[in-house]
Amino acid sequence: MGLTKYKLGELIELVLKTNSELRYGPDDVRGMTITKEIIPTKADVTGTDLSKFLVVSPGEFIYNPRTHGKRIGFGYNNTGDTFIISWNNIAFKVKTSMKDVVLADYLFLHFKRDEWDREACFQSWGSSTEVFSWETLCDMEVDLPPLPIQQKYVDIYNALIVNQQSYERGLEDLKLVCDAYIEDLRRKMPCKPIGPYIERHDVRNGPNGTKNVMGVSTAKEFREPTSKVNRNELDNYKVVKPRQISFVQTTHNEKVFAYAFNNTDEDIVVTSVNEVFSVDEDKLLPEYLSMFFNRTEFDRYARFHSWGSARETFTWDDLIKVEIPIADITVQKSIADIYKVYKDRKGINEKLKAQIKDICPILIKGSIEEARKTKEA
Repeated sequence: MGLTKYKLGELIELVLKTNSELRYGPDDVRGMTITKEIIPTKADVTGTDLSKFLVVSPGEFIYNPRTHGKRIGFGYNNTGDTFIISWNNIAFKVKTSMKDVVLADYLFLHFKRDEWDREACFQSWGSSTEVFSWETLCDMEVDLPPLPIQQKYVDIYNALIVNQQSYERGLEDLKLVCDAYIEDLRRKMPCKPIGPYIERHDVRNGPNGTKNVMGVSTAKEFREPTSKVNRNELDNYKVVKPRQISFVQTTHNEKVFAYAFNNTDEDIVVTSVNEVFSVDEDKLLPEYLSMFFNRTEFDRYARFHSWGSARETFTWDDLIKVEIPIADITVQKSIADIYKVYKDRKGINEKLKAQIKDICPILIKGSIEEARKTKEA
């Protein structure tokens, strides 16, 4: 038996179970990313009626029908836990009658491909907001190899995931070492305000400046801007020189202290509303300071000390009051070296995750070609 073509609507059905009994609370609310991951929601659900939220069990899929550029927010619950999502998202699962035809894990490989994103966005409609509807999803077609071939390629994918997650666990252990050093210093040394050790900068890019424009992410890194930026109109953007730091003043939306350290050899420009500063490296290393900014305890500190009504902000005046233990520069360097190893390995881990995502179309293609050869044989 070779390939069989199906409409997705023949294989899947909506999940309509709601949290009507309020069995699941705010900690169980999840969202999805355009990289096809399920994450804790970033929305503040305090006081929200959760009874209408959809219950998503293991083996079920979720997606946001509102498209975001060239990607669809999507996720697959391949865990052993049940969670809930907002009612304005869509949840679905493989029909019980079709589980001998398609594996949910294999279907997820199909959805993880960029090709599927492009087709889904092309099929979306709307003026101010484009929508990828349930009906449109059901009308899409998929070629399915026999179940044993599906399982073979799912096993390959899962083996890659296990290896990556094992590497990631080691990464988190390394981060715990960094955090332990910081806690030990906080107990042993008096803390001092960082104001005397940092200097504020407001250098504008100008007409002949760099085109290397970046945003500052909640992951505390520079990233490509999420909104459209005219790279020919960057005159008023602020310059972040190598070894300088930029941070976002607003904390209400981000829920964290969003900052980024320019550890490259090139100038970066950021929006003019961000703050930019350098560190007196004879007394305080920016890598050492970054370790404090990366801690969840500092996120809570920044949120607590933010102020405002419509928009909460953590300003420059708030930052210079932050107190940390200013250890001897050699001690700082030793700790910073461990932190650098952590950052380097974190970068490797992100590349591994990207490679795993990129392999999905290869696996799908391989399974289809194997099914065709099986039929010919």
